Amino acid sequence: MTKRNDSHALKFRKKKITLDWGKSHNDGDHSPDHVAGANVVVLHPFMTARSAVSSRSPAAQLDEAVSLCDALGLAVVRSMLLPLAKLTPATYVGRGKLLELAGVISARDIELVILDCELTPGQQRNIERLLKVKVIDRTGLILEIFGERAQTREGVLQVELAHLTYQKSRLVRSWTHLERQRGGFGFLGGPGESQIESDRRIIGDRISRIKKQLGEVSRTRALHRSGRKKSRYPVVAMVGYTNAGKSTLFNYLTRADVMVADLLFATLDPTMREIDLANGKKAILSDTVGFISALPTDLVAAFRATLEEVVEADLILHVRDISHPDSEAQKEDVMAVLKSLGLEKGPDCRIHEVWNKIDLLENEQRHIVGNLAALKKDVTLLSAESGEGCDQFRRNLNDILAQGRKILKIAYGHDQGAAMAWLYKHSEVIAREDTGEETILTTRIEARLLGRMEKDPGLRGRFVI
Repeated sequence: MTKRNDSHALKFRKKKITLDWGKSHNDGDHSPDHVAGANVVVLHPFMTARSAVSSRSPAAQLDEAVSLCDALGLAVVRSMLLPLAKLTPATYVGRGKLLELAGVISARDIELVILDCELTPGQQRNIERLLKVKVIDRTGLILEIFGERAQTREGVLQVELAHLTYQKSRLVRSWTHLERQRGGFGFLGGPGESQIESDRRIIGDRISRIKKQLGEVSRTRALHRSGRKKSRYPVVAMVGYTNAGKSTLFNYLTRADVMVADLLFATLDPTMREIDLANGKKAILSDTVGFISALPTDLVAAFRATLEEVVEADLILHVRDISHPDSEAQKEDVMAVLKSLGLEKGPDCRIHEVWNKIDLLENEQRHIVGNLAALKKDVTLLSAESGEGCDQFRRNLNDILAQGRKILKIAYGHDQGAAMAWLYKHSEVIAREDTGEETILTTRIEARLLGRMEKDPGLRGRFVI
């Protein structure tokens, strides 16, 4: 696990793990023969009120929580759904249900309880007192996975920033037994800062240093983006729900060897590679971290430097696992994160959906999905695992990038070399015709650049009909 500077990081005993959870975790009992990692119980509390019903079923949400534990190598002994008529302010879940669970915990040697919800520091502390075992919520679990997977210096910094921000509000859980210390000598002595205040100050200082370092990372990325723009290679960023198959597609298109695994958050650190398009053209393809429902806001903020690659991309590929029963709900979660970054589908934000994993669909399902794709624009069907549709997608990618651009013929005098050079740099020149009096360029250009040409006299030419 990635080393951190705070003393409250979750520590698990690591052993070897072989799990078989079966198809359902609805109040399931999981007793693997050979378990490793901490023995855990996963609870998914959900409101039974009609107004609180999510777009996902509670069972599907519990399955996802168990998959998060699998990604961290934990041994899920039992997973349970907890229907709630109302929330209990002190403990989120009713005290009676927690006391019943305490008996299970004691009998099964449970080391950790995971509540698939967002707990306040006070609720987390109160539940731990009742259960007498370590408790973490969904945010804490996701942060632990990110801490386990971060490899690059940037990734480690981003995860540490999110982790420290999360822990700062929860220090009281670890230091309630400490009394206030006194500083100074004799009658000059006075109350010094408490241990919790000292730790909060130390964490605050560390957060400030990390933000400064990430600021430098952001500036470096901006320089790299500037260099790529000068090369005029379009940037294509892949986004999507975690485990949608982004890295598998990335490897197929770029012939790279990015880690691929059937785990949530298999990819954490962003990767960029050159990709060959049709007609000898090239682009830069970027693989980014996967999104998930209820993604911690601290993580989104910490990874903003990385996600700037998405914001600045010429095209966003939204890779979806179309075989997943909650594919539409996953799409909503991804779009919510993009919206939080200031990106919404429109003229200035071009999103092309890639419906992946069609090889997992039955014949009838494939027919239905194919008809749906035919009715929509900006949708591609493929299977990154089997390669079905991937080569055709590579051939079509240049046309997808060119959508929204206008094809025009512009004539320049022979003394307008600077204007022609600018057009070569900022557009796709398809054909050139030199005459005795002028040069006619057939170009594919974005509407926003066309407006710039019209405003700048030095870039203007004669439009040929």
